[in-house]
Amino acid sequence: MRRSLFLALVTFTLGLTASAEVTLSREEVLRLALNQNPNVKAARARWSMMKERVPQARAWEDLMAGVDFQRMGTTSLTNVNDAEWMISQVVPVSGKNRSRERAAAAEALGAYQELRRAQLDVANRAQTAYIRLAGAYGQLEINRRNQELLKQFTNISRGKYEVGTATQSDVLLSETEEGRLSESKAMFERDVSDQQSQLNVLLNRPAKSPLARPEPLTFQPPTLGADKAEALAAAHRPEVLLASRKVEAEKARLELAHRQWIPDPQLRVAARQFSPTSGIREYDTGIFFSVPWANRTKYKAAVAEAADSLENAVYLTAAARIEASGLVRDQLKKIETFATNYRLFHERIARTASMAVESTRAGYETDKNSFLELITAQRNLQDVESAALNQLIEHQVAVAELESVVGASRFVSEGKETVSK
Repeated sequence: MRRSLFLALVTFTLGLTASAEVTLSREEVLRLALNQNPNVKAARARWSMMKERVPQARAWEDLMAGVDFQRMGTTSLTNVNDAEWMISQVVPVSGKNRSRERAAAAEALGAYQELRRAQLDVANRAQTAYIRLAGAYGQLEINRRNQELLKQFTNISRGKYEVGTATQSDVLLSETEEGRLSESKAMFERDVSDQQSQLNVLLNRPAKSPLARPEPLTFQPPTLGADKAEALAAAHRPEVLLASRKVEAEKARLELAHRQWIPDPQLRVAARQFSPTSGIREYDTGIFFSVPWANRTKYKAAVAEAADSLENAVYLTAAARIEASGLVRDQLKKIETFATNYRLFHERIARTASMAVESTRAGYETDKNSFLELITAQRNLQDVESAALNQLIEHQVAVAELESVVGASRFVSEGKETVSK
């Protein structure tokens, strides 16, 4: 697996630098981010660590062994009359170890949900950076188109100025607008650099590493309804599942607190050796019990504590479900708003603004409109196109955030939520 991942990284890096026409795939970026991000690796290591606690909790107490040396008529450590060899073992007939195992298993499964949350967060951040990077390139393209359009207007105004049908102020206004577009271009290039740095950091690469241009953004109408989204959140959101695992762990601890009243027998075998050369001459067997009933206050308080802790976990689980429902509702409304705004800008306002530019341009060429009116129409078109792209960017970011909210992402697999037995 390491070799295939290394080859993928090499291919990915070479692909980014081989040609300016190579596009950056969102799927490839997210796959590498989920494999290389240090936060995900840390969460995966914690899950692996928590799984190793399960067999420890299930295990019996250690076997005890010892020897008792007896001396008569001497205080010398080297003179031994008798030796008594002993081994003992506590047998967990009460099932305390099984209760501890269930609690540890639930905590390990909770750590798995923490891993999924780390993966979802990284996936969300990587998608957001990718979308905003694509949006920054889109803004640069809008800026480039408007610069070309402005050059055409400038040529028209200079031609009219040369024949005396336009004033010098038209040429100066055109040059001022060129400067404004150059300033906007510099800001968009800075946005490109910022998002590239964020993506590289998420990929665990140097911030200045080269990245190819991402695929252009396209609008996808919302398809996930409120009922389905809430059902997905209830079934997959890590915070909800983590809270449920805590309930399971607290149930096991309450069961353990009740079982602490049951004493586990300790079996013991002792063998005597009356002299260093006599060998074993006799042996004893014994059984011992602790007496928890004599410390009633201690164990009663432990049961009450475990019950309160379970109640706390139950309430927190209910709160996590309610919070998930609220987050889903708010996120869906955000997606709907950005989708509506994008359609409005893209299908109506942008088309009208484009027609206004063409009409004003024709009027300027026939001396029916001023150059200021033409520049204003052109600037309005640029603002509308930029606003439409911003709405598309925010729409796609909101969709990516919804995947993180419900805990169901096409880039983060569910995997097997199991621990070793």
